[in-house]
Order: sequence, then structure tokens, then C-alpha cells
Amino acid sequence: MKKDLFKLFTVAALAIGALSSCTKELNRYPNTGLNSQVVYSNRAGYKSQLASVYSAFALTSNQNPGSTDVPGGDAGASDFFRLFWNTQEITTDEAKCAWLNNAGIQDLDQDTWDRNNAILQGLYDRSLYQILLANSFIAQSSDANLATHGISGADADSVHLYVAEARFLRAYQYWVLMDSFGNVTYIDENSPIGAFFPKQISRSALFAYIESELKAIAPLLSKPHGVEYGRVDEAAAWALLARLYLNAQVYTGSARWADAMTYSQNVINASYPLLPKYQNLFLADNNVNNTEVIFPIVYDANHIQTYGGTTFLVNSAISGAWLETPAFYGVPEGGWAGNRATQNILSFYTDTTGKTDQRPLFRITEKTCDTLGSFTSGVNVVKFKNVTSGGITETDASGTFVSTDMPIFRSAEMYLTYAEAALRSGGVSGQALTYYNTVRQRAYNGSATSGTVTSFTLADILNERGREFYWEGFRRTDLIRFGEFTGGTYIWPFKGGTVGGSSIADYRNLFPLPQADVIANPNLKQNPGY
Repeated sequence: MKKDLFKLFTVAALAIGALSSCTKELNRYPNTGLNSQVVYSNRAGYKSQLASVYSAFALTSNQNPGSTDVPGGDAGASDFFRLFWNTQEITTDEAKCAWLNNAGIQDLDQDTWDRNNAILQGLYDRSLYQILLANSFIAQSSDANLATHGISGADADSVHLYVAEARFLRAYQYWVLMDSFGNVTYIDENSPIGAFFPKQISRSALFAYIESELKAIAPLLSKPHGVEYGRVDEAAAWALLARLYLNAQVYTGSARWADAMTYSQNVINASYPLLPKYQNLFLADNNVNNTEVIFPIVYDANHIQTYGGTTFLVNSAISGAWLETPAFYGVPEGGWAGNRATQNILSFYTDTTGKTDQRPLFRITEKTCDTLGSFTSGVNVVKFKNVTSGGITETDASGTFVSTDMPIFRSAEMYLTYAEAALRSGGVSGQALTYYNTVRQRAYNGSATSGTVTSFTLADILNERGREFYWEGFRRTDLIRFGEFTGGTYIWPFKGGTVGGSSIADYRNLFPLPQADVIANPNLKQNPGY
């Protein structure tokens, strides 16, 4: 057993249930099946409920790996990060999925999704559900409610810290919705209780809300490194602000490069040094002495089981009949033969063997991705494994589940955020070049010379981010910021629905709001083009 967060929190299985339309008729408080007067009667009860807000990032209501349904059928496919990963990766050059019978997959593979895509519906509803959980916790944690329960002094201070953490988790989910869908449903702890039609908030207004929330809660959170592993601290708020500002021109039309530099610098100053070995960031003991990760989603093969998350990333990228056995990757009974990359990922590197740059963690048998339904058509990615840095398998008795945590924010992102923002705001400063080379030097095994460059361009930045963050859920957002997701300037296999790739319209920089939600809620207006 690992994971400090789940040792110290009292975690019950979440009764999430079917994630049917969260925007049709919203009750502010999820039905937990427990009396709130009991749950929230003391500080320990509040902490256990905060654990539920965190747990929703990793747990689903049941496990049914054989279903081809998305939310409501296969709970593994309704996992937050699996949904988010599909929208960020298989829509781009970095990944394609062979599971063409799974609802929504083929259209994301080919960038031909419509307003009824099941995965987009799943992500929209899943993010709103997690916002509902946070809202419920925040509402129950008001000063009036604390007084009713006789919670005061140090215990009340602890609850106030928990509230700041819940507000961060809510702000992160609103960032996901804003980045993916633009103008979305808005609900908070003051929304009406019972059935109602939530209002729609514009993308620019949501940006302002997320910004103000993060600035308000940052000083209320624990100082960097001040809480147990798996919980957010002030550095996490700074990291999300840096990401927000880096993409501000996309979200609002106005660039915020200086702000992106300020907040990424805040994180860097808080001391999150890069791990010497890149692969160790994605192994089953990446919770141990991991100085680089600012905030992860926590998984444990025995106690936090899901067919989403890193169980999905590890198993979907390998096959029982392919090269090393699944046991080599720490899942002896796994191997789902689903996701692989296009040949474009190889162009990120001058050497794909791993002998110079340690980041290309590939098994290359058939480079060209020209058959969507074939797992062996394309580049196999073995970045995520369920073995420790010492080679010990960390799975459960079934041989399928994974203990590798998923980094959501890590300091390498902050170094490259600063470098890109500096370049865009006026040129490559000495500090920006130092930070850019810091990431490259780690990639080149700590060499102060092998990976060092004397200058870089925006094209270099995009390629460096591809080399560093492939399959971590960055790619769609990055390509949009660089103007290369839509149009025909940059092409990858199956873009636009053709084997060789073709141009796609600019309206696809936003996903459609789920049509079922638009029909159900008269306050929602569909995104242009859909």
C-alpha cells in the first residue's frame, strides 16, 4: 500500500451512478446516501468528504471493461482522465485508437466529431459532476454550518484549508470545460437547490472567474510542500494560473505572457527540481521522492481501481502478443491493444533510440499509421509502466490494475511555459534560455552540453513540448495555441478523415456542447459550426 493521501483520508467508494445530463435539472448536492448532519459533524468528517472530491478524479461507480459504452455503461470509460486524454490526444498527431467500435472513438481519431459524440458528452458531464461535488463540500463548509456543528478554532481553520483545496479542484475542472468547450454551464455553491436550468457563462467570463478564484485561494492554501502527497498547495494554484495565462490569447483574445512568466517563476522558485531520469516520472513508485510533480491524480492497484487513468494508459498501449509480454509493463494479465502514435511523433526527435535524448520511449515495429483499426499500425508508446524504478510489479491480484500516478502539473511545464512566454513577449532572455536548457539537459542525461542550445524559436518550443509531454494530455491545447490544430498547415494521419490527413475547419478549435444538454437546457447555446 502506498499513497499518503489515501492513508490519511477516510475514503469510501463513491456512489457516482450514471452520469446522465448534469445540465438538464441540477441538484446542487449529490446524493451520497449519508445524512449530512452525521458526515459533517466534526473535522474528520469534513476531511473524509474532501477525500471524496479528490477521489472523483480517479474512481468510478463500477467496473465493466467489456462494455463499448461511454458514461452510463463502461464506468472505466467514464473516468475523468481517460475522457480528457481521449479529447487531448487521439484528436492529434500523438495518438490514435484502434477501438473503432467504442462509442465516439472513431470520430475523435479522424477529427470528424459532432454534437452527439459520446466521449465529449462524457467529459462535459464528468467535469460538471466533479464541480457538483466541490460545490456541495464548499456549501457545507460555510461558517454558519461550522458553527451549527460546533466546529471552531483549529478545527475550523483546517476546514477552511479544505475549502480552498476544493475550490482549486473546482477551478481546474472549469479550466477543462473552458479549454474544451468554451461557453459552458456555470454552477457554484450558491446555485439553487433542486431542479433548475443553469445559466451559460461565456469563455471570457469563465476565464476571469477562474483567474479570480485562483488568486483568492492561493494564499489560503498550504505553502509549497506543506501538505501530504496528493493534495494541492499554493504552487498548484500558481501552476494553473501559469497555464491559464499561457493560453489567455486563445481564451480571451488578449495575450498575458508577462503573467504566465510571473506565475511559472513562482513555481520554479518554490523548488520543484526535475527528476534525473525521465522514465521514473511514469512508473509505479512515482509517488516516492518525486520532486518534480506539483499535483497528481493518485492511483493504487489494490485500493483505487479503475479501468481509466493510468490503468488505461498502460494497458491500452500494449498487447499480449506484442514484443515483451504485458508482465514487462507490470500488468501480467493486461494488454488491451488500443492506443499508439502516428509517425509524426518520431519527427519530434533527431534520435528516437533513446541513446541521446532519453524521452522517446517507443517500440517501433511499423512506423506508418495508415490503418485506424490496427493496433500495430503506428508507433507503440511505452512511456507509462506499472513497475517501480527498482523493477518491482505493483499490480493487484488480477494482474490488470496500475499504481502509477498521473502527473497533472510538473515543474518541466513551468520551465517551458516561462521560455515560451518570454519568447512571445519580446525575445529569448538569458533566464528563458536557461529554463529551456534545463529541460533539455535532463533529457540528455544531465549533460550540461549535449542538450544545450544557444537559441530557440516558437517551432522549437512546440517540438520540445511534444518531446517532453507526449501522451500527458497537452497536445490539443498546444496545437491550438500555436495555430496548428485546424487548417491545413500541419497535417497528420487521419486528420480530417483521410488516411494522409487533410485540413479541418477552424470551428473545431472548440468541441460542441453535448446536444442532449442543449436540448434539455434552454439557457445553452450551441457552439458555432455544430
